[in-house]
Amino acid sequence: MNRRDEMHSLTRRAFAHFKNGTTDQAEATMSMPIEAYADPGRYRREVNRIFLHLPLALALSIEIPAAGNYRAMQVLDVPVLLIRGTDGKARAFLNACRHRGARLCDPGAGSARVFTCPYHAWAYNDRGALVSRYAADTFGDVDHATHGLTELACAERAGLVWVLLTPGETFQIDEWLGEFVHELETLQLGQWSIFEQRELPGPGWKVALDGYLEAYHHNSLHGKTVGKHTVGNLLVLDTYGPHQRLAFGRRSLGELADTPESEWDPEKHIRLIHSTFPNLSISGILGDHCLVSQIFPGATADVTTTRQTVLVHTPPTTAEARAASEMFSAMVLQAVQDEDYKVGATIQGGIHTGANKAFVYGRNEPAVQNYHRTIARFMRD
Repeated sequence: MNRRDEMHSLTRRAFAHFKNGTTDQAEATMSMPIEAYADPGRYRREVNRIFLHLPLALALSIEIPAAGNYRAMQVLDVPVLLIRGTDGKARAFLNACRHRGARLCDPGAGSARVFTCPYHAWAYNDRGALVSRYAADTFGDVDHATHGLTELACAERAGLVWVLLTPGETFQIDEWLGEFVHELETLQLGQWSIFEQRELPGPGWKVALDGYLEAYHHNSLHGKTVGKHTVGNLLVLDTYGPHQRLAFGRRSLGELADTPESEWDPEKHIRLIHSTFPNLSISGILGDHCLVSQIFPGATADVTTTRQTVLVHTPPTTAEARAASEMFSAMVLQAVQDEDYKVGATIQGGIHTGANKAFVYGRNEPAVQNYHRTIARFMRD
């Protein structure tokens, strides 16, 4: 099925739900013991298995567009350095000197030909090779070939840089993404520009992620933000192994009743959310704007950090265009920070009270159910 037919099919499914007051559903409700959200031992085991041994999308390709561009970040307890080499390839390394482990680059982005340790001036090139040492003649013999930066498995696909955080382990990106890669490629992330980036503190990993995977709460919680644009409790869902594509209906769906299908413009009537397991959500596409969210677990089960990136299809060059981008950015910030995460904090705060022995996921929350089943499956593997 070509993309045009696929989008029409999704719109047809959403419109049918709109007319009938229905939504895609799971076969039954699902219960999850509260320990899944609160038990410290379980939390550490799950984070270790899910986040340290599976590929994570750590950056957009456009964040390191040219040779020598780098981005340094702390992911969980792992210091990561992403570098675009002179050969055009993105590589990932542990951001730690091979002499005594000092950090080479502070968190952030920049450009460099050589990466020099601030402690004793050991220097590495864009491929992680040790190329020079301060006062090498007095230091003694060191085999440069065995003292390059510790490399992490890395692949670039669909405008994203994927990394596995455990040294020595490998992955096949095409195997990991499967057919979902074609969905991600339709977003053409390499053709967007970054308008704004920020980090948001949030509630625990699962509390935060649950909110990205359903439209059940849109009317009640997001009435002043995204809820103005989407139909609450209307979801069209497709799964691709551990990954999911959600389609929300826009409030304009009703206009289709009097419009021949040949004249439909699906992008005006549905909103797609691409959810890549375990922590990437690409959503909020509205006109020329897009929201990329990366949710990272914190030191304990009750906190996360979300890296929120607002993309624009064309960098604003007029006051009107900039105002539109600023409005979109403010809307998604409010929806996540002041609505989702504010309520999420109350959920997190109530977990230990004994009010609930388990949480229930409704039939109308199939993507949430799928997410938790996927966690369970990887914990069994």
